[in-house]
Amino acid sequence: MGFSPKLFTALLLVPADIIQLLLKVAGIIGGWFGVSFTLASGIPVWYSWIAVGFGLLITLAFVYGALFNVYRYATRKVQLRLMKLPADFSGLRVVQISDIHSGSLSDAAAVQKAVDSINALEPDLIFFTGDLVNNIADEVLMLQPVFRQLKARHGVFSILGNHDYGDYYYWPNAAAKAANLKQLKDIHREMGWRLLLNEHVVIQHAGLDIAIAGVENWSASDRFPKYGNLDVALEGLSEGTPILLLSHDPSHWKAQVIHHPVHIDATFSGHTHGMQFGIEWGKFRWSPVQYVYRQWAGMYEHAGKYLYVNRGFGVIGYPGRVGILPEITVFDFKGNS
Repeated sequence: MGFSPKLFTALLLVPADIIQLLLKVAGIIGGWFGVSFTLASGIPVWYSWIAVGFGLLITLAFVYGALFNVYRYATRKVQLRLMKLPADFSGLRVVQISDIHSGSLSDAAAVQKAVDSINALEPDLIFFTGDLVNNIADEVLMLQPVFRQLKARHGVFSILGNHDYGDYYYWPNAAAKAANLKQLKDIHREMGWRLLLNEHVVIQHAGLDIAIAGVENWSASDRFPKYGNLDVALEGLSEGTPILLLSHDPSHWKAQVIHHPVHIDATFSGHTHGMQFGIEWGKFRWSPVQYVYRQWAGMYEHAGKYLYVNRGFGVIGYPGRVGILPEITVFDFKGNS
């Protein structure tokens, strides 16, 4: 998902336009009674100072976010209890990262530190939930040796995001686009990641079968492609098997996942980046992206089915983050007590 700070310029101009309009209307009405509401500038002086101060504050925040927050990874720990896990179950640790957007990352040393911190968590599973690149497969070549070092007891599982298909790049022909996608899929495999393309894998942990399913990109919005097929990904799974689903776009959860006849215990998504701009203060969370995505960051639940939306590892559009830091998520699974 992309983001442009031009939004804030527009937001700043809207109040000024409204004030100008109100002053004109007040001037017309006041003229009927011999009263003037018009200032020489057309805008109150106090508003001009507020606008300048607000603009300066936003500018400084965005400069700071670009200089210091791109690689300032926040590790979030989440305890997750699933209905299908026995009460005495414990010890499954999953790390999720999402939206790497390799073409926007130039500091391999900083990414290496993040990879080292993930490996130090000693995860049983690592999930990557899509958007390895911005547009083309070559973007990841510099970082490929770094991401190849990710290690987990049961392996690294990955899916594709909307940016991975090359849909936003001008290709000379369809064959070139197809070759790029094949190259990207090969890179997943060369890094030792198990790329799930509308399919599932069953692992055994602590004597229990656990299914890891992954769908290609599917969005409730017509602006994004629908390559995913949930029915195919779940085909052959028994109802009693705990199912962990990787699906890039969180809108998929409400549109299809929670209504599917097969109970999907937990879904892991990304895509929104938290818009790379927002406020998180204690339990209070706000970002403009919440007006587009109801599920945009963190944990959500419906009838014992969970969704976690990762805030993303990389950046796109605006080359920084303000208030919404890049995320590494650690899940410790427990039985349903």
